[in-house]
Amino acid sequence: MFTPVRRRVRTAALAISAVAALALGATATSGAAAAPAAAKQGPTSVAYVEVNNNSMLNVGKYTLANGGAQVFDIAVIFAANINYDAGTKAGTLYFNPNVQSVLDNAATQIRPLQQKGIKVVLSVLGNHQGSGFANFPSQQTASTFAKQLSDTVTKYGLDGIDFDDEYADYGNNGTAQPNASSFVYLVSALRADMPDKIISLYNIGPAASRLSYGGVDVTSKFDYAWNPYYGSWQVPGIALPKSKLSPAAVQIGGTSQSTAASLAARTVSEGYGVFLTYNLDGTDRSADVSAFTRQLYGSDATYTP
Repeated sequence: MFTPVRRRVRTAALAISAVAALALGATATSGAAAAPAAAKQGPTSVAYVEVNNNSMLNVGKYTLANGGAQVFDIAVIFAANINYDAGTKAGTLYFNPNVQSVLDNAATQIRPLQQKGIKVVLSVLGNHQGSGFANFPSQQTASTFAKQLSDTVTKYGLDGIDFDDEYADYGNNGTAQPNASSFVYLVSALRADMPDKIISLYNIGPAASRLSYGGVDVTSKFDYAWNPYYGSWQVPGIALPKSKLSPAAVQIGGTSQSTAASLAARTVSEGYGVFLTYNLDGTDRSADVSAFTRQLYGSDATYTP
């Protein structure tokens, strides 16, 4: 029996308003066209990067020894925040200085990954202020937040948004507790705003269990959902096909290589299509990465600084 270990300790946001940031500079076009990637068969591999400490470029440094394909298919910028706006009494999008720096330097921090065929999405996380994805005071405020997200994707040429309903601390600042409608309104509006981009769910928190309201079920609006507990196997409780789910989750350098290999082997044997990793740093982690790529793709991983 695994004892699930809660994930990352994150730096509290010394935030810059994303809304203000969107008003500055020219709007980015979508990411630069990806170069033809070496063929790879097997699950989609996802890498979260704590940009308070590490570079997004680390994701592009791993290829398969057999064939040269990129190990990782999706890179997640961890993380923007949903903060409390006292004026609207609803959530608003904020970037801490490290996230803002990645976005402002998309040409050198994001485009190189996209040119290798790696999708880059932005994770959004609570920030202890009482605002979360599950307590918008109205459908309009949920739609407004969705527009902030889609505008960010457009401005910086990103490939999508990842929802992570942790650390909201619902009730702070006099905010409401989670309700049944908010996340449904939010996801519906975001999918309408960006029909061809990725929307993923880190399967944790009140929002993750509130996917249906008023006859609308937003399950099919997600591209992926994954287990939030590293070193464990837990099928996300969302009715997506196996090809879109990651029951396995590993922390690179924190989950043992034997456990990572076992989880990867189970991913393949049980027919799941996604493999989640967290905390890819700047050191050579090829031994840790190879532990799961051997099972997922039949090849060791090669690290190129």
